[in-house]
Amino acid sequence: MTLQRRLRAAGLVAPTYAPGGLGSVLPACANALGAPLTTSTGLASPDAAAALGLPRASRVCVVLVDGLGARLLESRSGHAPFLRSLLGDRRVAYCGFPSTTAASMGLFGTGTAPGRTAMLGYTIRPAGASGLANMVSWEGMPTPEDVQREPTVFEQLAARDVAVTSVGPARFAGSGMTRAALRGSRYVVAESLDARVDAVVATLRKPGLAYLYWGEVDKAGHHHGWQSAEWGAALEDIDGALRRLVRSLPRGTTVVITADHGMVDVDPAQRWDVATEPALAEGIELVAGEPRAIHLYVSPGTDPAAVVQRWSDRLGRAVVPVTREEAEAAGWFGDVADHVRAAIGDVVVATTGRATVVDSATQTSASLGLVGVHGSLTPDEVEIPVLTAVV
Repeated sequence: MTLQRRLRAAGLVAPTYAPGGLGSVLPACANALGAPLTTSTGLASPDAAAALGLPRASRVCVVLVDGLGARLLESRSGHAPFLRSLLGDRRVAYCGFPSTTAASMGLFGTGTAPGRTAMLGYTIRPAGASGLANMVSWEGMPTPEDVQREPTVFEQLAARDVAVTSVGPARFAGSGMTRAALRGSRYVVAESLDARVDAVVATLRKPGLAYLYWGEVDKAGHHHGWQSAEWGAALEDIDGALRRLVRSLPRGTTVVITADHGMVDVDPAQRWDVATEPALAEGIELVAGEPRAIHLYVSPGTDPAAVVQRWSDRLGRAVVPVTREEAEAAGWFGDVADHVRAAIGDVVVATTGRATVVDSATQTSASLGLVGVHGSLTPDEVEIPVLTAVV
């Protein structure tokens, strides 16, 4: 059975980086602002704009709501009357693999896939390193500009004298992830949701692009699950703020609302721990990634294909494990640059359904107890909204 058919049989969606996905959002915005660009992998702004149906505008606001998967939004749209009013224009859009913030922010910020940005998951083993590094906190990671070498869309717009402003919390200003994926903008600190909306409105009194990030929906999902009352309340908060934002912006502004990934709620009965499963631990030097998308770095002398077979035998339909070479050939990470390849796991595992694979030897108790998770290739995780409102 081909890998494509294996994914389909497992209820998973093969990764795609074609125009119209998360990587097209900022290139399309560049086209809207009259500053078209082409990414290093050949994505041209006019093609991105056509795929997303984005019109020309003198002002563009991009809002990224962390964790707001398209299917989740549609299922809980009763909590989001404003966003629901935009769903009629929704196109099916996808993030990449893994469906997680680090990988998606690289894709969003540069228009290029994780195989080029080296932003490969929550944790990875950087090329030449021996231990885990965290791509969200940037703990253990090399200099951001050395890791992520693709030009960002913000850099390219700023070089063409387009005013670019990012609005977010103080802790993200100059952070590793910001420098890696979103460098090039002026950063405005605003902590509360209302303060961020006000900052964007003030910024877009003049032409340019403003970017606003909000993470509370994802946070509620991790702690309580996306079907919880807490998640619904978080959705209500951002929905109300977005309504106010659109009503407050100058006429002629285009607002684009998207997300970095969706989410599934875990099934505790389908959870395996590498630290307590000899068949899973055999031949493994390091477990990285996240419970839904795992990078396995094998011990010297271990055949990755043998690890794939052991994991398949032990976990059956709960996983789709592949070697690094198979993942690259299938385009899971898009085009893979030479300096990125060694950071990809020798074996890469996508989980199915609501299954998770953890490693209690390296992961914190808090992370092991998450209710909502993401990273794999189910439609709930990879389908994202790209909603447009023209003021």
